[in-house]
Amino acid sequence: MNILFIGDIFASSGRGIVGEHLQEIISQEKIDLAIANAENAAGGFGITPLVAEELLSFGLDVLTTGNHIWDKREIYDYFARQPRLLRPANYLAELPGQGVAVVRARNGVDCAVINLQGRVHMPATECPFRKADQILAELDSVRVRIVDFHAEMTSEKMAMGWHLDGRVSGVFGTHTHIPTADTRVLPGGTAYQTDTGMTGPYDSIIGVEKAGVLRRFLTSMPIRMEAARKGVELHSVIVDVDEATGKARAARRYTIRRLE
Repeated sequence: MNILFIGDIFASSGRGIVGEHLQEIISQEKIDLAIANAENAAGGFGITPLVAEELLSFGLDVLTTGNHIWDKREIYDYFARQPRLLRPANYLAELPGQGVAVVRARNGVDCAVINLQGRVHMPATECPFRKADQILAELDSVRVRIVDFHAEMTSEKMAMGWHLDGRVSGVFGTHTHIPTADTRVLPGGTAYQTDTGMTGPYDSIIGVEKAGVLRRFLTSMPIRMEAARKGVELHSVIVDVDEATGKARAARRYTIRRLE
């Protein structure tokens, strides 16, 4: 089976390119399960119920998030109504939402999507490595397992990849909005990429208009950050998984650049 994982959808331009191309990708690449990180899909900061429903209507099966999940208060109550929107599982259990979803793919196979967040230069959370172990112990009957590890440090992401090698089908990093060139299948059969990259405006500084960010670096003064709109690209990974074993057979980057 083929699984599509789309990197951080940023603001309206990121949502737009997903809406324009997702069904085409699903058809041409024979995608059985489509996942995307959407924590910055609403104006570049957080996600709202309306935006989540829009993304799901495009054909995405599960939405993962990260440290910006709490930016829009209206999302808190929405979690109870929409189990396909995840927040990192290693936040406190009493907080709204869940960090794991088991969904049925288009080919009829049950798949687990797990959302975790790193701890280096990030908000305080439980240990993502131990949380991953706990979750996997409860998913014994589900072979196909995809992990979004939303983390800042490349070393922490690589450590998670090796920690889970052979136990999940794929570990894909999000958060930095910069795609890495290390897509591969680890020896145990886990597809891996340190950061999937952003789906949004690359004529920017990680999605934000350049002038304001540069002024902030130059002056150290607080500057209102506005989402950029130019140079829109969709960055993702497609992984071929043996549904019987849950092992990845191949993984490759898949990118679409909008012609301006």
